[in-house]
Amino acid sequence: MQWESRSFLSDTNLSDAGTVIKLAPEVDTLWESSRAGVVWLAYPRNESNVRLKKAVRRNRVLSREGLLEHVFERLFRGLVYTQIWEDPEVDLEALALGPDSHIVAIASGGCNVLSYLTAGPARITAVDLSRAHVALNRLKLVAASRLPSWEMFYRFFGSADDEANVAAYDRLLAPHLDPESRAYWQSRRLQHLGRRRISIFARNAYRHGLLGRFIGLAHAAARLHGVDLRDLLSARTMDEQRRFFDTALAPLFDRRAVRWATGNRLSLYGLGIPPAQYEALAGGRGMSAVLRERVERLACGFSLNDNYFAWQAFGRGYSGDGQGPLPPYLRRDQFEFVRARADRVEVMNRSVTEYLASCPDASRDRYVLLDAQDWMTDDQLNALWTEITRTARPGARVIFRTAAEPSLLDGRLDPALLDRWHYEAAASQSFTARDRSAIYGGFHLYILKD
Repeated sequence: MQWESRSFLSDTNLSDAGTVIKLAPEVDTLWESSRAGVVWLAYPRNESNVRLKKAVRRNRVLSREGLLEHVFERLFRGLVYTQIWEDPEVDLEALALGPDSHIVAIASGGCNVLSYLTAGPARITAVDLSRAHVALNRLKLVAASRLPSWEMFYRFFGSADDEANVAAYDRLLAPHLDPESRAYWQSRRLQHLGRRRISIFARNAYRHGLLGRFIGLAHAAARLHGVDLRDLLSARTMDEQRRFFDTALAPLFDRRAVRWATGNRLSLYGLGIPPAQYEALAGGRGMSAVLRERVERLACGFSLNDNYFAWQAFGRGYSGDGQGPLPPYLRRDQFEFVRARADRVEVMNRSVTEYLASCPDASRDRYVLLDAQDWMTDDQLNALWTEITRTARPGARVIFRTAAEPSLLDGRLDPALLDRWHYEAAASQSFTARDRSAIYGGFHLYILKD
């Protein structure tokens, strides 16, 4: 058995200043406080990394593809998404939640998990292979319960750029966080110049994480070519949005450096695109052309008055003061609903398949898979859908997204499994067209047959 020791500062509530915290990767609960003031606490880092390796790696480590997978897996161990990039309002319509619904969802940045609470489901189980995403989801849930007002909640997760957030964390949130999440947010990293991880909420959290840094690089690259991406946000009509794309953004994709970067798999890891998803996204075409289409849709497909994804991409944050477009969980009129229902959410560092294998038959009825299946082998797909089908109640619904336009289940899933589900083709096409994040090729809805 291997243990890891780490010193914590006096602002932790585990014990006095200078306490040494011994972290046990094999356990997932706080279980012992020793006479020496040493706390043994859950820290399943090694176990979490093993799960991530299984999800990402398909090839020999020393092969070219294996090395790319290794790099991606290492990058994905940290915080990737401070904001999730799937449209929660499309999700809510497709899920058709009722008061008895039990959702099983991949957590990611937590925006959609908390947004689902506005519809009043009975229970949400959020799972993720990333310890960072688990810690972020738990922080948001504790904040919804413990921060005294919507203004403080919005300042923390909407503006996410105020030193007062760190003070609020220390005083109001840290005492109520689980030990693993508290350890994550209070740890210090070189990339934060020795500051605690929680300090990102004093420095625009949306500029952090793998995707946040990638967007920052995209802004810097555009400036080198004389384009300020923030200028799009000055458009007052969709015609003006279109004009900015045609005259400023579209020519960027013809630049040699941009064509080289988009054709390099490694350079797109910042978008969260793993090696297995790259080919699906390209679909046999040049990646520059594919990304040009997705950026065009993001910039021109929806009004800026309604698309907070465009504000995040082109402004690196929401539109300000809580008055512009926001995900449901951040809206003033939804705050009390989110607060009252936050205790309905459980967040776990598990894969969906692993979690479902522990559940009784016919016990769940809504499943949100994001784009995780794009990463999977046929064996992993069949294992996942075996558990989904076993645990599904009558009328259960599954939603997911794909980098390519068509569903990936035909020809890969066991026909006996696939035959248990009805694909809502027309509805899926409609949901794809209305997904404001604009980065996926397809949205898909399957409903369990009677």
